[in-house]
Amino acid sequence: MVKSERIALPDRSPCNATAMRKASRRLSQLYDEALEPCGLRATQFAILAEVVRRGAESPTMAELARALVMDRSALGHNLRPLERDGFLSFEKGGQDARVRRVVLTPLGKRKYREGVRLWQKAQARFHEVFGESAARRLRAALLAIAYDERLGTLDV
Repeated sequence: MVKSERIALPDRSPCNATAMRKASRRLSQLYDEALEPCGLRATQFAILAEVVRRGAESPTMAELARALVMDRSALGHNLRPLERDGFLSFEKGGQDARVRRVVLTPLGKRKYREGVRLWQKAQARFHEVFGESAARRLRAALLAIAYDERLGTLDV
């Protein structure tokens, strides 16, 4: 009979991606729970917030995907329930009929305002636990990672 060997795993993984995903899941839980009363998930709220940030110039699908660091198919998957529920609509983007702009509807604006109050509670909780300064540094580091084109993809 062959005795099976146990592989010793470190208490803390040295993998940056694993640590990031664990933290991301924990924060998503915090924000999802906070946003639950208004029926939005954190990802949906982030989409509404990004469209609001763009102001009068509604973003194209490509611009929105780039701003949220999502591929277009994942963005489309997340936009469908928001469109179905009447929070977003799509408009043709000028000369090119293939370009679609994402537009917040009046109902979407109300849902965003409702979500902001709940999001602020989650944000305050995070700051309470980790401190304003640490939260600011963390956001800066995470955004630097999110938008650093040098990471790209590996050719394996």
